[in-house]
Amino acid sequence: MSKQLKIGDWVEVRSKEEILQTLDSRGWLDGMPFMPEMLQFCGKRFQVYKSAHKTCDYSSAKIRSRRVEDTVHLRTQCDGSAHDRCQAGCLLYWKEAWLKPVVAGATNELVRLPSTTEVPSNCTESDLFSNTHTADSTGTSRTYVCQTTQIPFATKDLEWWDVRQYIEDYRSGNVSLKRVIYALIYSSYFHLNNAGIGVGRPMRWLYNHARFLWRGSKWPRTPGLIPEGQPTPTVSLNLQPGEWVRVKAHDEILKTVTTANLNRGMHWDAELVPYCGGTYKVLKRVTKIIHERTGKMQDMKTPCIILDSVVCQARYSACRMLCPKEMYPYWREIWLERVEEPAGSVGGSGSEGQTMVPMTSIAERGEEVLVRGDRN
Repeated sequence: MSKQLKIGDWVEVRSKEEILQTLDSRGWLDGMPFMPEMLQFCGKRFQVYKSAHKTCDYSSAKIRSRRVEDTVHLRTQCDGSAHDRCQAGCLLYWKEAWLKPVVAGATNELVRLPSTTEVPSNCTESDLFSNTHTADSTGTSRTYVCQTTQIPFATKDLEWWDVRQYIEDYRSGNVSLKRVIYALIYSSYFHLNNAGIGVGRPMRWLYNHARFLWRGSKWPRTPGLIPEGQPTPTVSLNLQPGEWVRVKAHDEILKTVTTANLNRGMHWDAELVPYCGGTYKVLKRVTKIIHERTGKMQDMKTPCIILDSVVCQARYSACRMLCPKEMYPYWREIWLERVEEPAGSVGGSGSEGQTMVPMTSIAERGEEVLVRGDRN
């Protein structure tokens, strides 16, 4: 994060005219698209939610971290309205040039700082919409362009071992010092476990028998119990937005996935483990999303579920540790059970057994689904 904006700072999204002046003819600034879905936030005020100094990149088979410059996250998400109603609900990236700080005056009223000087624009509002996709020669197949698909072009290389990112994770306020320490301990444990020197099984045994110390679940990358090639079970609950569910226990979910942690192609990822046992509100049913790698719209044969306030925390992902992107994980209904709305529900941060209240990508090819999530 730059020295200008800090987590908790109030900012105002610049006017449409001001933002258009920062963009090239494609509607991009430093490779990052300003999408039509973001226009609804112009002129509105928000607090800075996260430093977007790094992010995860799913554009290739190897998931990796990427460095992002002069960018923050606000509590704003893409509604997919300009991208044929993609339902991924991604947390939006805001270049600092699209925001202006708001400072507290002597009377405790918020005072807007001066705007930048107007300059001719290379981009129009119409350009923003026309650049959301390209069509093939027949006009029947679209390849979508959005902030997520453009990550490789709006970012720089960032190796997982570059310790400066973890210092910035803490200094920016994205995570606590305790979370950084836990992440580094887990990462070291994970890499030693996978080193191929015969210590993996005893290390996992030790983790599972000592987990009561931190009141956690078993080893987050424990394989499922169904042999590869055998069918996996399914349940249809027809869950609807606004209903409440409880995430089943980790042990119970492992009975529904293969040894590769797949249920009918959908990956049960380690980042879902912290939510086991928790009670959450259904946010939406997801039937289509844009595949980050191909830019194509992917229709799901079986809808999956997004839970309100349940996001990837990048606790256990070796190559994208502590990524602040906060993607929505996707849930099979067999991993959930319908419950009554809890009395006296309170918000939370997603730790195991927690109740939460309102505030990975999937591509289905036949029976195969590619899920946003580190498969290591």
